[in-house]
Order: sequence, then C-alpha cells, then structure tokens
Amino acid sequence: MRTRLNWFRILSDLMRFVGLCFRSKTSLAAENLFLRKQLAFYQERKIKPRRADNPTRLTLVLLSRWFDWRSALTIVKPKTLVAWHRRGFRLFWRWKSHPGRRPIPPELQRLIRRMARENPSWGEERIANELLLKLGLRVSPRTIRKYLPKVPAAPPGRSCRDQRWSTFLRNHARFIVACDFFVAATATFRLLYVFVAMEHASRRLIRLDATTHPTAAWTIQQLRETIPSDHGYRFVIHDHDSIFSTELDASLARLGLKVIRTPVRSPQANALCERLIGTLRRECLDWIIPLGEAHLRKTLSLWLPHYNRARSRAALGPGVPEPPSELPAHLQRHRHRFDRPGSVVARPILNGLHHEYRVAMSLAA
Repeated sequence: MRTRLNWFRILSDLMRFVGLCFRSKTSLAAENLFLRKQLAFYQERKIKPRRADNPTRLTLVLLSRWFDWRSALTIVKPKTLVAWHRRGFRLFWRWKSHPGRRPIPPELQRLIRRMARENPSWGEERIANELLLKLGLRVSPRTIRKYLPKVPAAPPGRSCRDQRWSTFLRNHARFIVACDFFVAATATFRLLYVFVAMEHASRRLIRLDATTHPTAAWTIQQLRETIPSDHGYRFVIHDHDSIFSTELDASLARLGLKVIRTPVRSPQANALCERLIGTLRRECLDWIIPLGEAHLRKTLSLWLPHYNRARSRAALGPGVPEPPSELPAHLQRHRHRFDRPGSVVARPILNGLHHEYRVAMSLAA
C-alpha cells in the first residue's frame, strides 16, 4: 500500500511538471520568486524541515537536470542530493542489469547432491562426466561445484572425503559368517538349544538345527557341514559362550577362518545374528509350542527355505537372500492393476502361519 502511494505521488509531481511546461516564463519566474520568499521566511524562523521521503528525493533529482540546482537548493546539502542521485543510479542499474545464467532445474540440483552423498570420493569433474556419459546432461563442473554439499576442511595431508560405514561393512560382509545359540521351550518345559548360522552379506540362513545337549564337538560338526571346503569366507563371529571352545576355534582356523569373539555382554556386536533370532522368534516359535526335539527340527526345516527364498528383507532393497527365477516380479504398467488377466495364488507356510503369493495368469491370456 505504501509503495502504491509513493508511485502516486511521483506521478502527481510529473503531471504538475508537464502542466508547468505550458505556462509562460513570466508566470514561472513570479511563482519561483514567491516560493523562494516563503522558503527564506522559514529559514529566518529557523524551522527545521521534515526529512525528505523517497518520492520527494526522486522528484528533486529529476528536476535538477533542467536548471542550475545548486543555487536553488536550500533544504539539504548539495552532497545529499548527489548521494540521492547515486542511490537512484544503483537502483536503475540493478533493474537494467540482467542476472547471470539461470539456475539449473531443482530436480537436477537434487540429483547432483544425491550423487555427491552416495559417492563421497567423487568431485565435480567426475559427477559432470557421469551426467554427460550416462544421462546425456551437459553440466559444467563449476556449476556442479556450486550445488555440492558443504564439507568441513580436511587436516593437512589428509583427504576430507571418506566412505560411509555402511559401504565399508558391505564390502566386507560377504566374507563373514555369524553364529549363535538361543533357547526354545517344549510343551513339557524342556529346554532345547537352537544353533543359527548366517551370511552377513546376503542375510542367508545357512544352518538351523536343534539339540538337547549342545557340546563343542556337536557345534564343530554343525560348522563343518555348514562351511564347504571351497568356501570364500574369512571370518566367523561368535560370543564367549563355553560351547565355542578353543578346540572349535582351532578347527575353524584349519578351515582358513579367523574367529572374532564379540565383547562380553555386547549382543549388539553380533547385531545381524541377534536380529535373525528375534525374527525367528516373532514370526515362528512364538506361535508354536514344540512337542519335542523332532517337532522343533521339523518346524525349523520348514521355516528355513521360506526365510531364504520367500521372505522379503528391507535391507536387501527389498529382496530375498536366495531369489527364485521368477523374482523380482515384472512391474505392471499400471500401478494398481495387472497388465494381463490373472489371479493371486497363496501357498501356506507352517499350515497357514504365513503365506507366499504369486500371480497365476489365466489361460485366456
């Protein structure tokens, strides 16, 4: 509202000036003298004028181009009028000057930041080459530099870019096997010990068995049956339980494996195996009361292929550790309906505790 009022005052002064252009010189000289006399009267009374606002300043600057304003200026100092003129020129030049290159689209900005976050060792040149060769987008490295995330300065002689912990762990996970025991109670409150072994990289459950009396010899036999002679593993993780004896560690060393013992009372050091045990309890054993050792082994044997070949894992993308040939399924063109007529077929697991689903296309298709 105030801006509109200022422009209205400027237009009013402009129209008044246009009207004065049609008056005679005698009339203008008389009016000029009359105004000077009034201004002299205010100067004699030492009345301080009000501070000029922006429309008044612009009007005075424009009128100063038509006559010798230095002899007529009395309400402000000459350098003040010059300062007004410079300020007006800066505003005029800012309005006339066009900005530099237009910013790149927001989607491309987010893509550059994403590539920089996912690849900490890449610089602007590498990102520019990737965009050009893989996506066909021509972006200058200097433009990419402007949108890169800010990173703290590196100490002298060291790089400020480093891989993430998740990347480091994934690169070493395929060489790691984790194992552990947990307890299951039968209908007669008899305790059975379940042995679990898994691959870190694929989250694949490679061994699942139960016994009433776990010993080091029994555990060694389980690991020998689990780990083949031509394996590519390098490390085995287990805790300080007495079952994992020095004899077991020596047997694993003869298989070319290095044993890593987790710290005492630190289950988070073997987090993936602990998470697998929790999943096995929540989705299987918490819903079944084993009648005996044979019943528990049968239940575990039915659960193991379902876990490896059908149960989706968010950590894999989502995916499954051992995907069958029909997975992943073909994406439909429409998000909420099938491209061809078909029906969803469910296969019960553990007599309906869980189900596996697939699409069966109709014969008419």
